[in-house]
Amino acid sequence: MNARRKLAGRAAPLALSVRRSTGQGRVPAAAALRRWAAAALGARARGSELSLLIVGPARSRSLNRRYRGRDCATNVLSFPAPAQPAGAGMQLGDIVICPQVLLREAREQRKSTRAHWAHLFVHGVLHLIGHDHERAAEARRMEQREVRVLRSLGIANPYRSS
Repeated sequence: MNARRKLAGRAAPLALSVRRSTGQGRVPAAAALRRWAAAALGARARGSELSLLIVGPARSRSLNRRYRGRDCATNVLSFPAPAQPAGAGMQLGDIVICPQVLLREAREQRKSTRAHWAHLFVHGVLHLIGHDHERAAEARRMEQREVRVLRSLGIANPYRSS
């Protein structure tokens, strides 16, 4: 068994890798990102791994166009890991965030940047574990889950206008 995955006989805490392909935009501390992910994942957090890539608008637009068919920069994209054999690590996947888009949206929506970061990161994490919003019923369930998770973190409902 992977030594990194075990600590004193139990699964290691959530592992998070943060990479930047742009120097633009502030990124919350890794401890905050881990706390937000753990709140979204619940019991699944222990032993799980995920990565966050910080990109600029051009890269965000390119990825959004390639994988979603939408030719614009976007705030967050999620790429779940492929199914893994039993006993393999709990690699959840990759989240891509564009801080410039995130900051613009926070200003337009009159939200704190930190609250919007938490919302988009939680949203991305939920996508990694199978939540979606392509159909109305799925969107409602995902939105309700986001609101509950954010409330547990002391963050107001992001879907209510201020």
